[in-house]
Parts: sequence; structure tokens; C-alpha cells
Amino acid sequence: MGISPSDTTGAMRDTPHGGNALGIVVQEVAFPSGFGLHTGNIGIKDRTEDVMILSAPPGTTAAGVFTKSRFSGPSVTLSRQHVADGRARAVVIISKNSNVATGAVGDANAAELAELTARVVGCDTPEVIVASTGVIGVQYPMDRIRSYMRRLEAGASHAFDEPGSATAAATAIMTTDTHAKVASARAGPARVVGIAKGVGMIEPDMATMLAVIATDASADPATLDAMFRRVVDRTFNAVSIDTDTSTSDMAVVLASGDAGPVDEAALEAALHDVSLDLTRQLAADGEGAETLIVVTVDGARDDAQAKRVAKSIVNSPLVKTAVHGRDPNWGRVAMAVGKCYEDDILAERITIRFGPTEVYPAPITPQLLEELERYLASPEVLIHVDLGVPGEGSGSQGTGSFTVYGCDLTDGYVRINADYTT
Repeated sequence: MGISPSDTTGAMRDTPHGGNALGIVVQEVAFPSGFGLHTGNIGIKDRTEDVMILSAPPGTTAAGVFTKSRFSGPSVTLSRQHVADGRARAVVIISKNSNVATGAVGDANAAELAELTARVVGCDTPEVIVASTGVIGVQYPMDRIRSYMRRLEAGASHAFDEPGSATAAATAIMTTDTHAKVASARAGPARVVGIAKGVGMIEPDMATMLAVIATDASADPATLDAMFRRVVDRTFNAVSIDTDTSTSDMAVVLASGDAGPVDEAALEAALHDVSLDLTRQLAADGEGAETLIVVTVDGARDDAQAKRVAKSIVNSPLVKTAVHGRDPNWGRVAMAVGKCYEDDILAERITIRFGPTEVYPAPITPQLLEELERYLASPEVLIHVDLGVPGEGSGSQGTGSFTVYGCDLTDGYVRINADYTT
């Protein structure tokens, strides 16, 4: 799996309505220097790869953001504790089994998985971040996991590819994803490479889905943590597929320091670019999705208000189905804004646009409807709402703004989830 380092990400290409919203050509991308990768099949399901281990050198700093779900799994609880000191040497992800709602046995199994991984990597158990994704309520097949990890430990010197393929890692953690999700950017001499998975049960209450970002930049734990939380708020925390918050959500970043220190602003910008790229890929690959929906709300009292309204729009089943059916029914957007009735929003101050075209309060003509139908057939649809909330100064307007990412609602989503465990 060893490949030459590359900053190439999957290229976005238009596809006909009826295909995935992003026609992505997944290209090989290497993790930054210092990181090693192992992927394989433990035998949890079929013959596809179901385990990924990313190793990092001594001294690697780390930060993580985790689900707030009251039903969060042992992987989340354990990893939150392990990353608290800002250090990590490995990430292990089990795909196709979430190990959620599995009681004390599940807790013990997650702890054992961390211990087994630490032996393979050659680090301390608290330096291992554990993630898991898949069906809820099913115990790990620990006999298979123990056997696999012990064989891996015995051949540990040959277990990891360096530099590991981020594309292979992203493929190994897929469940109902239709393609591997990889993105990369540069911050001076350092590289930032991220992978993610998730297409359903996605509504952020931290950093929805699973994401792992690796960089060879040097960053102290406190700085990396603050930086990553700011990035997450505007990227992973701004995506929604179906309003359902997963029990296993996790986003982590590891900084090996191999490339040395870099400008903090440049590093944060690179982290943001990678996270936003992954966010857009997640939204576009929503289960059954055919259209990426981007909603921007501005002219709000503050960013929090703008986010509430934007999420109300992107989460509306009526808005989602209108986009899917190419129906320029802006009234559904107005309805979604109106649901935020506790906010100081006045209908007569609002402007609604589909793409660059104003649909409210502009008069609607047959020609305009035809143009809008053609626009809604695009693989990406932008909905823009200016709330026009008064600002603090006389005659001024609020400066709050926020952009969220989602997708249309299709019969494919219903079919995938109706048949998920069968």
C-alpha cells in the first residue's frame, strides 16, 4: 500500500440528476510522514476490510471531539479519557460493529481492544484512541479480534505501511458509504490529511460521524485542541443528513511534529480546508442522496441564530423533497424559517434566494419557475436566506451568518434504512 505523498483529493465533477451528488474520482493520498497504516479483515462481516489501525510516532499530540449522545458507546467513553492529556500514538477503528448498548462486557471489550492495539504499535494503552461504527447492540466477536491482533503483534515489524494510504484507510472504515472520503492540504512545510465515514444517522451534536485527521506539523496539545474545536464548529458540526445523532460520533486530529512548527493560522486554515472538504463529501454522499444542499443564512442577530435557522431549513423533509423533485417551492423554505418562532425574525424583512435568484419577495413568473427547475437539477443547490434582523446601530443590520450542509431526501434513503440489518 505504500505510495508517494500527494496533495491530491477526489475531484468534484458534475453528474446527472439521479447519480451521487459528487462524481468523485477517489485518488491515492498518503498520510503525512511519521504515520503508519494497517488495514485488514477480522471477519466481522463478509470479506471486506473491517479494521484500520493508524500508528503515530512518540511525542504525537492529539485532540478530539465526541458525541454528546446519552447512548454513546464504550469507544467514545474510553477515547475521551485517553485523549484528555493531549497525547496519542494510535487510532484503531472497527467497522460494521458499533459496540454500543453492550453493557459491562462491551466496556471491557473496548478496553481490551485498546490494549491489544497498544501491543501491536508498541505504545501504552492510554495512548490508543478507539472508534467503532456499525450495528448497535451487538457484542464484538472477541475471539476473532484476539486471534487477529495476536497474529498482527507477532509480525508487528511488517504490520504497518509507511507512509500509509489514507485512501485505503478511508475504504476500510466505510459502512454504507458509496466511496472513500479523503482530503488533504498544506500548511507551510507540513501536510494535513483527513479521512471520514458516514452517510446516515448524521446530525451534529459535536462532530458528527467518524473522522481522523493527521498532520506532520508540530502543535502543543492546548493549541491543537482549541484550534480543532473552532474548525469542527464550522465544518463537521454544520452537516446534517437526517437529524439523527449517532451514538459513536468522533473526530480526532493527531500532530506528529515531523515537519516541525508551522504558522498557527496556516495550520488552522489547512485543518479547516480538509474538514470542510470532508464535510461536503459526507453531505453529498448521504444515504440515497442525489443533491448536495448548502444553506447560508446571514443578516442574523448573531451566528447562533443564523445556525438555528439554517439547520431548520436543511433538516426540513419538505425542503429536502422539494429539492429532490426539482420543485422551486420557496414556501417550504419560508415555513422552515418561520418555525424558529422564538427568534426576533420578521417575515417582511426576509429575502430568500435559490442560487443567485431571488424568489421572495420577488414576483414569480413562469420563466423564473423554469429557470429555477433547471437550477434545482444541479448536483449542488444553494439556498440563501437574509434575515434582515436589525443591528445595534441605527439603520444597521445583524452581522450573524452560518452555512450548513445537507442533502435531498429520496426513496433510496428509506430503502437503505428499512433494510439496514437484514
